[in-house]
Amino acid sequence: QVQLVESGGGLVQPGGSLRLSCVASGSIFSIDAMGWFRQAPGKQRELVAIITSGGSTNYEDSVKGRFTISRDNAKTTVYLQMNSAKPEDTAVYYCYCNVRRYGSLFPSWGQGTQVTVSS
Repeated sequence: QVQLVESGGGLVQPGGSLRLSCVASGSIFSIDAMGWFRQAPGKQRELVAIITSGGSTNYEDSVKGRFTISRDNAKTTVYLQMNSAKPEDTAVYYCYCNVRRYGSLFPSWGQGTQVTVSS
């Protein structure tokens, strides 16, 4: 079992910055990749960024060059540095990880943190 707890969400003005954090606990040795998804009202949940245990990253096209995902050395915490925030970034952001179990990978989700970009 892995538990994910997000923090750092809130209100930010367009062009501003915000840093999201997610701390994993439980069976952390089973965690492979970690990342962030987001879901805006009336829209599908989408991948924002993901980072593997080896440090490889992938970003959704609209956040490339603005957001940066990173992990601590213990790989129990994942961050999302959000710069040059835009109103379209407004969404609930969910921390995510892949958990290895029975030779397969299964998703684990945080409860989400609201990010609102508005003036």
